[in-house]
Amino acid sequence: MAYDKLNLDGRIAVVIGGTSGIGRTLSLGLAEAGAHVVPSSRRKQEVDATAVEIEARGRRTLRATSDVLDRSSLEALRGNVLEAFGRVDILVNCAGRTQKKAAADVTDAEFQAVVETNLTGTFRACQIFGRTMLDQGKGRIINIASLSSFAALYQTAAYSASKAAVVSLTQTLAVEWGAKGVNVNAIAPGVFRTPLNQELLDGTERGKEFLMRTPMRRFGKTEELVGAAIFLASDAASFVNGEVIAVDGGFLASAVNQ
Repeated sequence: MAYDKLNLDGRIAVVIGGTSGIGRTLSLGLAEAGAHVVPSSRRKQEVDATAVEIEARGRRTLRATSDVLDRSSLEALRGNVLEAFGRVDILVNCAGRTQKKAAADVTDAEFQAVVETNLTGTFRACQIFGRTMLDQGKGRIINIASLSSFAALYQTAAYSASKAAVVSLTQTLAVEWGAKGVNVNAIAPGVFRTPLNQELLDGTERGKEFLMRTPMRRFGKTEELVGAAIFLASDAASFVNGEVIAVDGGFLASAVNQ
């Protein structure tokens, strides 16, 4: 008999920040695994484009923008999803921002802006969609952590602090909600080449150091994150709760690489 617990056929997934970069890849990957996917972000043009790609895979979707800084927009998104589908099975939190700047020079406003998006925004989405999942008695939440949740990266004080806190938030919600049928986990991506960071990775000493510290000696491809997301969203992960899966080519495991 075929093992079918990884099958997401008919599941309803919402991907916040799901229209570019890693979020877009996960939106399309969940759709290919069988889920109906609602990718949402601030930019309507990107929402529309990603929705077209999901529909091309034979899945249903919605075209709805949202902003993790605006609670009412997330509540409206939840309302739209419930009206169209009747439930929410999977939430993936991909919205984020970063800043590279010497810690001594970071202003209060700059620090708060990163934390507000990466941590508070993630909490807002978890809270709003989590309430629905708690009422349903079942749900899967997948947050996006970072290498810097566990290992310090040079001149990323606000980002690293926010992503370390995302792990703590994930574990806390897992403890509160696990007995009520809602599993909360996270993925910690390693270094993945995207159009936004390609110049950094390929043309700087920082990029060379990232590559040297990755035992597989290459950067990740965003599609290599999809398997972890499908697993955590599926019945195969029914007893996985409060965990962080690193998809990093061995970066966090490494010390001396040469």
